[in-house]
Amino acid sequence: MFKKMPDVFVIVFALIVVAAALTWILPGGAFERRKEMVDDHEREVVVEGSFRFEKSNPQHLHVFTAPLKGFLKLADIIVFIFLVGGSFYILNETGAISAGTHKLVKALRGRELLVIPIVMVFFSFFGAAFGMCEEAMPFALIFVPMAIALGYDSIVGVCLTFLAAGVGFAGAFLNPFTLQIAQGLSGIPPVSGLGYRLLVWGIVTTLAIVWVMIYATRIKKEPKKSPMYELDQKRRAEILEQQAAHSVFNWRHGLSLGLLAITIGVMILGVIALDWYIVELGGLFFAMGVLTGVVSGMGPNALAKSFITGVKDMAGAALVVGFAGGILVILDEGNIMDTILYGMSSATSRLPPILAADAMYVIQMGLNFFIPSGSTKAALTMPLMAPLADLSGITRQTAVLAYQFGDGFTNMIIPTSGVTVGTLAMARIPFQKWARWNLPMQLVFFLLSLGLLVWPVLTMWE
Repeated sequence: MFKKMPDVFVIVFALIVVAAALTWILPGGAFERRKEMVDDHEREVVVEGSFRFEKSNPQHLHVFTAPLKGFLKLADIIVFIFLVGGSFYILNETGAISAGTHKLVKALRGRELLVIPIVMVFFSFFGAAFGMCEEAMPFALIFVPMAIALGYDSIVGVCLTFLAAGVGFAGAFLNPFTLQIAQGLSGIPPVSGLGYRLLVWGIVTTLAIVWVMIYATRIKKEPKKSPMYELDQKRRAEILEQQAAHSVFNWRHGLSLGLLAITIGVMILGVIALDWYIVELGGLFFAMGVLTGVVSGMGPNALAKSFITGVKDMAGAALVVGFAGGILVILDEGNIMDTILYGMSSATSRLPPILAADAMYVIQMGLNFFIPSGSTKAALTMPLMAPLADLSGITRQTAVLAYQFGDGFTNMIIPTSGVTVGTLAMARIPFQKWARWNLPMQLVFFLLSLGLLVWPVLTMWE
């Protein structure tokens, strides 16, 4: 059944066609907008109560030119994705992250339970700071055998990396692929609202760690309670015969991780004190990639090939962002963008602000099944959700947080996510077993997300 799910490009182009069809059905309309300054950043906001109906501009063959216009509309974001993707691929190729993780695990031998919080914090941090997602997939080949060897099961091994990175991704405080893109599209400063975002990340990460530790302790005492018990038995036999090779941590790895830490610090300083935006941040990540390649001993050709490979890996995401921009182009040129916004605001603006924020979260969560790419959803939805927040009595910062929650948590269970399906395949965990195990956690995260949206609404969090 899952193999018949349409490719994301099919879905997005279909949405372009649907958008064009709507221009023949819906009346045109427009809001008045005004410019305002927020923390020295100028943004355009919708004037409440200013909507008026106008003629629409029906679109037809425009569906074939819309993707190109979408690329031009979102060119800075697309190039940013390429630069960050290529740079982080270089960092991954140095082996620094893998070697550092192995060194940490080795130091904790004999205190196995401590492996869970330390490794999960590590991967959650990278999910929250840099959007680690696809990069976490190969680690399943390392940590699943390790978890089994320590007396746990393959589910614990996947939780150490994939689930931890996913939780961090959902509760991100810096993630350039989701948070910063969504904030940029919403007209708010990048990395703003950092204090509460750090608190959110701490809460969701702690919950995930406690959940996994309780499960791991129970499985170690009674292995047969694991849904993977029979399948893991075969792997235990394999592990006894051949232990997975561990990377050796060297001075080059230390320098690479040091450069990563410096990059984090410079990025925070840049966006807070120097008013940096996507262009400057893209340049910073590119510099980090080049320098980590140099200190790791890569030659110019090897460094260039690694960067290009990383860019190729991000091509799909970047292309989809351009196509998503095409949807916005059709809606905008068809003069029905504000009509749709008016219809959505008519529903949510009548709700109490807390329920309006929750409704935004549920909408994003529903879209996530069809469009798992976080950057794509940001490009598709935030130009609508940001002004909708203005009309609904909540801040744009809150709308971005609702987007993060809706985009992030369900990524760990939806069958349309290539990362999820691929990671489970590497871990040899049937999707059905993982989904059954993960579903209760998803319900808890759903309720927690609703609760975490309350304070931002009540305080008009900026």
